[in-house]
Amino acid sequence: MDEPPTTTAPEPAVTELRGAVITVSDRSSRGEREDLSGPAAVAALRVGGFDCDDAVVVPDGAENVERALVAMIAAGARVIVTTGGTGLGPRDETPEGTLRVIEREVPGIAEELRRIGAAEKPAGMLSRGIAGVARGALIVNLPGSPAAVRSGMPVVLSVARHAVGQLAGEDHR
Repeated sequence: MDEPPTTTAPEPAVTELRGAVITVSDRSSRGEREDLSGPAAVAALRVGGFDCDDAVVVPDGAENVERALVAMIAAGARVIVTTGGTGLGPRDETPEGTLRVIEREVPGIAEELRRIGAAEKPAGMLSRGIAGVARGALIVNLPGSPAAVRSGMPVVLSVARHAVGQLAGEDHR
């Protein structure tokens, strides 16, 4: 007797996850200071399985942040990390530029980043970074120090895939 042909379920499509990093710094954009935080965030995204180009460096200011975020979303990035411009300086306007782009805030991410930052040093409480979603992308503001990026990227990566999946309409897992 012939056995019925076996069928296997097709493999689920592997969705390429695009990440992007924007370093916000007047001095780095002018070549006066090497960007150390952007490359640290890029490396973390790559280790986390995201396809990610090198960091883009823009000067401080809400308009520059807004333009860079819109460009990254248009290029297909689904997880965008900014580094820098979250403090109290006169030109630290990364959260303001981010608010111009996001559709909904995700305050738990920013709260956890501040909690971790403050545990490491009291000045961590001064970060005004936010997190939110816009047009299918998760956007997270990190402070500009390499130490803050090293501490913050595990938080971002712990929820990034789940957030991207939810934004694409997947069920909760």
